[in-house]
Amino acid sequence: MLKVENLWVKVEDKEILKGINLNIGENELHVVMGPNGSGKSTLALTIAGHPKYKVIQGSILFEGEEITSLPPEERVKKGIFLSFQHPVEVDGVKIIHFLQRILKNLKGMDEIKAYEAIYTAIKELGLDESILTRFLNVGFSGGERKKLEMLQAYLVEPKLLILDEPDSGVDVDSLKTIAKIIRRLYERGTSVLLITHYGRILEYLNPTKVHVIKNGKIVASGSIDLVKIIEERGYSAVGDNEE
Repeated sequence: MLKVENLWVKVEDKEILKGINLNIGENELHVVMGPNGSGKSTLALTIAGHPKYKVIQGSILFEGEEITSLPPEERVKKGIFLSFQHPVEVDGVKIIHFLQRILKNLKGMDEIKAYEAIYTAIKELGLDESILTRFLNVGFSGGERKKLEMLQAYLVEPKLLILDEPDSGVDVDSLKTIAKIIRRLYERGTSVLLITHYGRILEYLNPTKVHVIKNGKIVASGSIDLVKIIEERGYSAVGDNEE
């Protein structure tokens, strides 16, 4: 489904990614881990098409189509969804209206059908429906922001879900809810690229493959056993020992 080939990316004249190769098949769950500043978020944002991240070499293919130069809105229409590490606040925009607009633009739903789909999803996921009358992320805790991101993904049902540290800044209960939504989407056929610092969210998931990025390169790929090595001995025990 996703093929990243020899990807080199820079931000403001600084090279961040240095020859990344990554293949994600249909209905696979891949995990990317690595130290701070290693390039994990850069990889996620580049795949999603953030204009700040400039591809200087290599390519990104989605379902066999070259998307390296496509704007982010076109990538969304093709089925790529990015859950942000730090979702922004938008005062004055109610969440119910925001979600209705998403479903209209991506699924062609009218307001009534979108309203019904949103409330059905809220009930299925066990979320608090009072969240829908609040303004987008305004005054939200870390867990509330991440759960709202996951609600959006659940409604959209993307082909590829990219999660940039969905477990950061959340409590244990929120983490379980987030993992449950990821698992449901995965079981429905969504492929997942999950970026994380820690292995705690993987207690609730069963990844296809785990990758370790250090200094802008994937230095190791393997099973869930890689996570155990990192937790016991740190990132220095994996790959080429670069920091």
